[in-house]
Amino acid sequence: MADKPLTSRGAATKQRILEVATREFAEHGIAGARIERIVAAARTNKAQLYGYFGSKEGLFDAIFFGSLERIMDVVPIDSADLADWAVRLYDEYLRRPDLIRLATWVRLERRPTGHLVEDADRLDEPKLRAIAEAQAAGAVRSGDPFDLMAMVIAMSMAWSPVSNVYAAGADEPEDMHEKRRALLRESVQRVVAPT
Repeated sequence: MADKPLTSRGAATKQRILEVATREFAEHGIAGARIERIVAAARTNKAQLYGYFGSKEGLFDAIFFGSLERIMDVVPIDSADLADWAVRLYDEYLRRPDLIRLATWVRLERRPTGHLVEDADRLDEPKLRAIAEAQAAGAVRSGDPFDLMAMVIAMSMAWSPVSNVYAAGADEPEDMHEKRRALLRESVQRVVAPT
């Protein structure tokens, strides 16, 4: 049986739940998030929340998978310029630090090893294909495309909310961000350059 389409009012309620829950999960994690706070802030009730998402875990999954897809859409990979891709990821982390915090909670509370999501192939496949094509064209060093992707992403997160040494903020002076972008761009270029 197909889901009934949402009314505009139902769609607005569902969107409010997602927005409020994103903040709640980013701040408190999966275990620490409270459905009571979410429904109160979203001006709805538990029955509606569970009707849309099934459970607290289902709500978190919807938010987390949505955040991964959002990053893919907002910051698509550019196989011709992986350094630029890393810089655009850096900028996205400044705009949306909550998305990185969600991934951190997944790592802490669900998957201490391996991929963050069970269906990682679906999310990684376009990026891996782009890197493999750049390798075939001689624009990127040889090696496992997944490992290269992981390295570029890790470098882009050097100053993100998951950094072990410093979390940059959007309110810092722009010249600081420009210096980091330049260092990141040059470092990624060196790492991925054909050998």
